[in-house]
Amino acid sequence: MSIDLKTVNIKPLRLTYAHVAKYVGDNKVPTRYQEATFGAQPSVNFHYRPTWDPDHELFDPTRTAVKMKDWYAITDPRQFYYGSWTSTRAKQQETVEANFSFVESRGLIALLPEAVKKRALEVLTPLRHVAWGANMNNSQICALGYGTTFTAPAMFHAMDNLAVAQYLTRLALTLEGPERLDQGKSAWLHDANWQLLRRYVEDTFVVPDPVELFVAQNLALDGLLYPLIFDTYVDSALAMQGGSAISMLTAFITEWHAESARWVDAVIKTIAAESEENRALLTQWFRHWEERAADALTPISVLAMGDAAASALEEVRQGLANRVKKLGLAR
Repeated sequence: MSIDLKTVNIKPLRLTYAHVAKYVGDNKVPTRYQEATFGAQPSVNFHYRPTWDPDHELFDPTRTAVKMKDWYAITDPRQFYYGSWTSTRAKQQETVEANFSFVESRGLIALLPEAVKKRALEVLTPLRHVAWGANMNNSQICALGYGTTFTAPAMFHAMDNLAVAQYLTRLALTLEGPERLDQGKSAWLHDANWQLLRRYVEDTFVVPDPVELFVAQNLALDGLLYPLIFDTYVDSALAMQGGSAISMLTAFITEWHAESARWVDAVIKTIAAESEENRALLTQWFRHWEERAADALTPISVLAMGDAAASALEEVRQGLANRVKKLGLAR
């Protein structure tokens, strides 16, 4: 007896959902990112305008002054949707746990020079509150922004900032103990070195335009803060002073900022390329908030690096200026 095997190719009637095909085409299989993100923004059939903002719909592109023909032109180069984001962060969490275990099991904290540890805690512990403010601001961007490719990564970014705050909390607990958290909170509320930065964070809480808030938080402040504190101070200055253990315990923060900066750049570049009006508006916002951020970080840089602070901050500012120039903005 012989058996003749045949295969039958069944062509699917459609390759994806209609609202996704609108953006990727009918004859193309979308990526997981595209299928999870494109076309998901509610746009019709709202029952009422919000009582707290009757001038706008629940989801309204006119909440920002920038204009986009298609908000889905903004995409995340990391291709993050909920599944890919959580799996990426889970792997990074394993690395963080390994770093903490390595430092603790080998007693590297005890080897830190006391002056280095004290200064590092004075600089890093209050930054928990800055990261919490970034969590609040990116949650607001998600709430008031328009287009899922813009708002969904903002929510991921909000939760990433919460993780940064938690890792800084864990760092303080590992290096010293619960009393250091109280001291960090007291410095944030009362120490003169932190009041300009605290005012910056609190002022951004009431910025009504989600894209301006994006510029103020994710481009201007974070674009100076992370290179200044975690690249220049922690990974360079502290390491030279015997503080390599602290660099290990904050490795996720440095890695995360470099990764997330790709998304921030993609958003700004796309919006700026849409029109000259958008470019001018983004440039205006950036100049205003970058100047304020630099002023706010000046006393923090002095606290961290002393006489080397001015040159370090200027180098970081120049780096950010070069970055935004490539995105189509002027410093």
